[in-house]
Amino acid sequence: MSIEVSVIIPAYNTEKYIAKAIESALAQTLANIEVIVVDDCSTDNTVKIVESFNDSRLKLLLNKKNMGAGGARNRAIEAAQGKWIAVLDSDDWYAPQRLEVLVNLAEQKNVDLIADDSYLIEDGVSTPWSTIIHESGVKVSNLQQFEAADFILTDIEGRSGLRLGFTKPLFRREFLIKHQIRYEDIRVTQDFWFDMQCFLHGAKFFLVPEPYYFYRSRPGSLVSSDKMKRMEEECIAIARFMENKAYIKQNPQVLAALQLKMRETRIWLDYYLVVEPLKQGKILICLQRIFSNPAVINHFISNIPKLIARRWHSLRMSQQNNYQKDMFKV
Repeated sequence: MSIEVSVIIPAYNTEKYIAKAIESALAQTLANIEVIVVDDCSTDNTVKIVESFNDSRLKLLLNKKNMGAGGARNRAIEAAQGKWIAVLDSDDWYAPQRLEVLVNLAEQKNVDLIADDSYLIEDGVSTPWSTIIHESGVKVSNLQQFEAADFILTDIEGRSGLRLGFTKPLFRREFLIKHQIRYEDIRVTQDFWFDMQCFLHGAKFFLVPEPYYFYRSRPGSLVSSDKMKRMEEECIAIARFMENKAYIKQNPQVLAALQLKMRETRIWLDYYLVVEPLKQGKILICLQRIFSNPAVINHFISNIPKLIARRWHSLRMSQQNNYQKDMFKV
């Protein structure tokens, strides 16, 4: 029997989470799958935990040097044999029916990539607090197609949106191989730019409004890492994609969306260039950057309500986490 889906899991020092990720993949209602874990030179017990599983569908690849999540994913794709590629981060997990639902819909619509909504769950908490679609405020009630420009506009820094770049689509492996699509060396938004490469080659993208992916938020993850570095990398990635002159010329709406994304990303980069040294008590550096770019003050003032909302959400999640821990102690 041919393999329907290859689930690829890049792993680095996630001994606390990797077992749940693998278990959720192996427990799928779609049985003819393979699960490829690429360990990226972990220094904890991640490899031992993977090796403890006794399932012929599970394969473990060991990197000789650290390649980052993108490099690990690229290696897994090269080794994959499934008709579809499904990405799973080593600290996340699937609902049991996820692959079966997505594959069936992908085949019906003849698409190249298809994504679902994702549950958002704080580390240490037993139930999700929301989903990507719910938090966006956008109503998506049916299976919906997104073109490249609309996809970009869902992911503008500092603005509310569906954040489709954070979804984990299924990809048609033949499409990826034909167009030599690979993950770039970007720390946080590599999923977004991988999807954009698919659009570059004419991919059809559909979103399923139901959530089947559990996205864990935890301290120390890439998403919670250095914001200035992330903004700098994002500006470089936008500029690099805009070098595809033929595609950009034929898609003026994509160009307009990318220009907006670049403009807003640069505004937030200037903001973090002031705020980060302020947090570290480096007042002189902070003042120098304000004087060189006074517009950042207006940006800071206009975003005070958002900053308060974020602080309130963090406090609420912390209280919920502590409550659940107390419940377990009873």
